[in-house]
Amino acid sequence: MKIRDLEYLTAIAQYKHFGHAADACFVSQPTLSGQIQKLEQRLKLTLIERQPRNVMLTPAGEKLVQQAQQVLNAANNFEEAAKALLDPLSGDLHIGLIPTLAPYILPHIMPTLNSNLTKINFYLHENRTQDLLQQLETGKLDILILPWLPEMARFERYDLFTEPLVMATSPSHALANRSTVTFDDLHNQKILTLEDGHCLRDQAMGYCFSAGAEEDHSFRATSLETLRYMVASNIGITLMPQLATINYAPQKHIHYIPFESPQPMREIALLCRTGYARMESVNAVVNEIRQSVKGLFD
Repeated sequence: MKIRDLEYLTAIAQYKHFGHAADACFVSQPTLSGQIQKLEQRLKLTLIERQPRNVMLTPAGEKLVQQAQQVLNAANNFEEAAKALLDPLSGDLHIGLIPTLAPYILPHIMPTLNSNLTKINFYLHENRTQDLLQQLETGKLDILILPWLPEMARFERYDLFTEPLVMATSPSHALANRSTVTFDDLHNQKILTLEDGHCLRDQAMGYCFSAGAEEDHSFRATSLETLRYMVASNIGITLMPQLATINYAPQKHIHYIPFESPQPMREIALLCRTGYARMESVNAVVNEIRQSVKGLFD
């Protein structure tokens, strides 16, 4: 049995399409289909249910694809461990970040990472939290930088910094001229939010609901920038990560108001797989990021 056959199987599990799986594996569709058939013959099991417009795994395929992914992860860790023995602070490092963090943190950390870890080639990938976690688990990404959630406990965690959330209002809002606000000020307020799938939405609304605020269901933004323009247009107020305000304040069309203690926060952490082979690189990246963000929130 070849490692490549397991890659074909996991690709079909991911794409549910022979053509797309073949493209992802850089082979022709007949080659991929033929190798899967040989694998089924070798195992004496049917792994793929083939229908004219649908491809899905059989129950046996569902079970074995999990084992296949573990084997692929182990093979990748073996290769990475060998590279680390040659030079632990070199090679490619794929980093996943969420859209509500990536554009605001990267200008602060990437210059330092590139100048101090010159032998590491950094590749940046932006996606939503659940997709990033899956890609980390399957070995497509090496590390993640994102707000910590309890569901991430299965990964190794390194705390980077704690980021306050601030209130964003238009200049004409009743709270706009306050120097600080409290949770009591959120009571009965209509809050603009991001669409489902953004972890910031869940975190922000958790704070707002506990304070007696209500979600404005008339519109949900697809990004922080859309949310920012909605607030500036006096459509409503929202909670904004402080990093997203640093290069935008002061502005005459929008006010950012800090909360008095206790402030709403999100804990930004770096995640990697348990047993990841390149821990020296991980520790170096963690140290550089911690140094880069010192003083940002003072």
